[in-house]
Amino acid sequence: MAVYTQLGAEVLARLIAQFDVGTLRSAKGIAEGVSNSNWLIDTEGADGSGARFILTMYEQRTEVEDLPFFLSLLDHLAGQHCPVPRTIHDRDGNAFRLLDGKAVALIEFLPGVSVSDPTPAQARAVGGALAQLHLSAASFPGRRANGLGLDEWIKLAGACGDEGLAAIHPELAGLVGRELERLERRWPTDLPRSVIHADLFPDNVLMLGDRVSGLIDFYFACTDITAYDVAVTHAAWCFDASGSRFDPALSAGLIAGYEAVRPLSPAERDALPLLAQGAAMRFLMTRAYDWMNTPAGALVTRKDPMAFARRLEFYAKAENAGIFAP
Repeated sequence: MAVYTQLGAEVLARLIAQFDVGTLRSAKGIAEGVSNSNWLIDTEGADGSGARFILTMYEQRTEVEDLPFFLSLLDHLAGQHCPVPRTIHDRDGNAFRLLDGKAVALIEFLPGVSVSDPTPAQARAVGGALAQLHLSAASFPGRRANGLGLDEWIKLAGACGDEGLAAIHPELAGLVGRELERLERRWPTDLPRSVIHADLFPDNVLMLGDRVSGLIDFYFACTDITAYDVAVTHAAWCFDASGSRFDPALSAGLIAGYEAVRPLSPAERDALPLLAQGAAMRFLMTRAYDWMNTPAGALVTRKDPMAFARRLEFYAKAENAGIFAP
């Protein structure tokens, strides 16, 4: 989440009036993430009651033609009792609208907080919620290719260039080149696939104590290797923010929580070390690209690519493959 586009109070009020959610009372930009513009919206009904929503304007990496997939997926998962926010349709029944050529959607606000220092119990709950998502998505008819898969990592590496990567860290270009070549040779093609979240970081999970109250920000969701989603979540949850320290208790809790709902097959478990390397590479490359290309005036904090370079190095060491063993 972030704010790349500034909208005045009058524009926001007219926009919110297109939904049957009351009158706009306040709007606050959310300065997190790197992909879309987001606002926290408070409204007031005719009876004086208040309600809260998230307004999203789709900017980078989100194509308008993908929105029916994303937004109908939210509604499907909510209908399957997954802890995800519903899409608020406008007065004409549309899941999104266009404003100055950009798509905007209003999403249900869910209570809870995103944790910055998770406990093993919270990691276990997240693993279970992820498995529930995978099982519930099995009946969702939509399909979407992963626009940030292996081919895109290679393209992003080329766009950054060796000089650009070296400007981030002198050894980064060598690491990226070496590990991309390995991933390209070994990436699996025969594992179970499903709709996956593909971006389940702690800031995309809302918690009330040890309970998951919300899974949010599905705008990278796609159809891909199911266990890859486990690897993405593992990379996101099981290290400190710098990627320097791995927490085995979080790892064990996350995997145990997942398998309590959806057991991994032997082939999926065997592939997890390589899938985790891919997960680390995915975020290393998008962060490196964003580090070099984020507009100077954007209300957004750039994220350190080296935090995922360190994860990549950890997962690539043969002696660390045992963290995924039963």
